[in-house]
Amino acid sequence: MRFFVLGAGLMGKEAVRDLLANPEMEEVLVGDLEESRALQVCRQFNDSRLKAVQADPSDRERFIRTIANSDVLINATVYTLNETVAKLAIQAGIHAVDLGGNVNEIAHDILALDEEAKRKGVTYITELGVAPGLTNILVGYGASKFDAVETVQLRVGGLPKVPEPPLEYNQVYSIEGILYQYEGEATIIRDGVKQSVPALSEVEEIHFDGFGRLEAFHTAGGTSTLPDTFPAVRHLDYKTIRYPGHAQKIQLLSDLNLMREDLSVEINGQDVRPRDVFTKVLQPIIALGDKEDVVLVRVLLEGVKGHNRLRHEFELQTDYDRENSVTAMACSTAYSISVVAQMIATGLIDRKGVFAPEQIVPGANFIEEMKKRGVSILERQTVINTI
Repeated sequence: MRFFVLGAGLMGKEAVRDLLANPEMEEVLVGDLEESRALQVCRQFNDSRLKAVQADPSDRERFIRTIANSDVLINATVYTLNETVAKLAIQAGIHAVDLGGNVNEIAHDILALDEEAKRKGVTYITELGVAPGLTNILVGYGASKFDAVETVQLRVGGLPKVPEPPLEYNQVYSIEGILYQYEGEATIIRDGVKQSVPALSEVEEIHFDGFGRLEAFHTAGGTSTLPDTFPAVRHLDYKTIRYPGHAQKIQLLSDLNLMREDLSVEINGQDVRPRDVFTKVLQPIIALGDKEDVVLVRVLLEGVKGHNRLRHEFELQTDYDRENSVTAMACSTAYSISVVAQMIATGLIDRKGVFAPEQIVPGANFIEEMKKRGVSILERQTVINTI
């Protein structure tokens, strides 16, 4: 197997680590806009199967030549490059996966490349992070256990193990991604109608063992492709988990227009975006640093199987990797995309075209592979009533 990992940041580096654990891996090319970053990853792992290359998707012809001999490309760059990289991978005839990025429009644009991917004999899977990504896979797998799914609820959070003021939160992925989730609108299905609700709204109490009382609220992008894949459900929503009081604090910052992308003000004759100032001030405050994080996920489905109305739940907790000093979010994200990419390389996933995770990833195999990596996904089913 020959892989190309695009992006030598935290997620790309951890995907490389996971790929190298496979003895069948022949070569892993690590590509980045800055070759020095790719070299740094290669030096860290010191494995003869690794090679660093400079890779710039804006230089299309050169990029296609660079990836041409790979079996699968893992796109671990920023979400704004996803569509460009997808088009180039398909043009090159290379199977590929990406991390998504909570921006549903980009995912839909990539899914529209389906016919071209089929013509080229390519398998492309988009939105393969934690949420969307891992959550979508669990929903697709869970739905297979019903005759008809009525309700889908997703609850996900990346949290510091020990919360600190003022926000009781530390950054575990890009600040732009965080603000997009908080400032946009959430797509849900309620009473059978697809609709939008404001981010930060409808705060609910939620509990996980060892964490006591937490809160969950709507954020943008979390349902991803699910409303289109499961349009017949009665209820579908996604909420982000945080420590109590977080949503109220973020709502105040939003009400003060500190997070708006479209607002600028004049200061001393210069246009300044309050959002730019806010992110600069916020970043050192919420930086994770050497603190430990945890990822909490709960996926719930309800529906009908035969004469029974059932509830099927998945739950997981991923902890900080102390041995390798890697965040729980990086582990969860990198494992998800690496596992699926290797399923494509081995032929376990062999359908051609562009897919959302819930449409194609075999859930039982995915859960088994995640368990091998220390991420146990608990599964339970209960009968609600007989009909």
